[in-house]
Amino acid sequence: MPSSVVNSYTYFPETEILRIVYQSGAVYDYLKVPVSISEKFREVKSKGRFLNSVIKRRFKYIKIN
Repeated sequence: MPSSVVNSYTYFPETEILRIVYQSGAVYDYLKVPVSISEKFREVKSKGRFLNSVIKRRFKYIKIN
């Protein structure tokens, strides 16, 4: 099921960065995200809900674009 919030995402395990590309085109890198959280994110049906309730609350981020 496509997300109304998340266009795509990539996880970089070597740096623990979760890169989120939003539907708006904005790109953010969430820092020090453990692989276990990235796996949960991949598995959940509602990417936007998980992003707002777990990732945004726990991890620092850098806006890329």
